[in-house]
Amino acid sequence: MATPRVPGDTGAEFTLPCGESARVSAFDLGMREFRCSCGETHAVVTDVHPPSRFVPESIVAVLREAVETADEFGEFGTPHLMGMVIEEFPDEVVAEDTSEEGAAGYSMLWVTGFDSRALHEVVVELIVELMEHAIGHAEDPDAEREFEEGMFAFDVSAFVDEYRRTRDFEDEHDTPV
Repeated sequence: MATPRVPGDTGAEFTLPCGESARVSAFDLGMREFRCSCGETHAVVTDVHPPSRFVPESIVAVLREAVETADEFGEFGTPHLMGMVIEEFPDEVVAEDTSEEGAAGYSMLWVTGFDSRALHEVVVELIVELMEHAIGHAEDPDAEREFEEGMFAFDVSAFVDEYRRTRDFEDEHDTPV
């Protein structure tokens, strides 16, 4: 049974990374950034945002094949990416369980101290670290060397610029342009 609310109550209130408060209802499915009363812009991620928000679907497919998950999510996805961000930057991310907020349309909400572009770079850097770690376990010195050579030439910032330029983040299906 639904819990009765006080008239005008628009969802649970929580504290953002900057210390300001916000209500869950202020965040909708299509939101990628939140303009805060603190003057900053915070990146917004929900569990329904696809991991391809950050990297191409081909990389997502490789991650899903290579990374085993033993949780309720079934396969590697956005909750795992955000878990990596929280592990690296615990004071920069607020995670809010919104599963009891029926009107929200999502079960998890993450708001970061970073803007969406900075978060994008952080996620890509963490994926590269994950892939480097996995290659290190492959026991194939040639593959490890080839990967490391590729990483020397890889520019995270340039990748993020290009990826964001070629993505249509306003499209409800979040597909390449």
